[in-house]
Amino acid sequence: MIRTKSAGDLDAWITEASQSLVVSFAGGILLDRVAVSAAIKEPWSNGQTEGQITKLKLVKRQMHGRGKLDLLQAS
Repeated sequence: MIRTKSAGDLDAWITEASQSLVVSFAGGILLDRVAVSAAIKEPWSNGQTEGQITKLKLVKRQMHGRGKLDLLQAS
């Protein structure tokens, strides 16, 4: 469905998934069905942006508490 960009199969998938072990996930998809359908159909992605944000947060967590004045003056 994702690879073929066929959002029409989404309703059938939700119905089938609602009777399996991923019922909670299917319920979340159902609540935001319009956005999920648009994500399947549209060619745009925010993956590059999300990757940059993840990298920035990682650096921020690593440096938490270490960026004191003496460390900054050492460079």
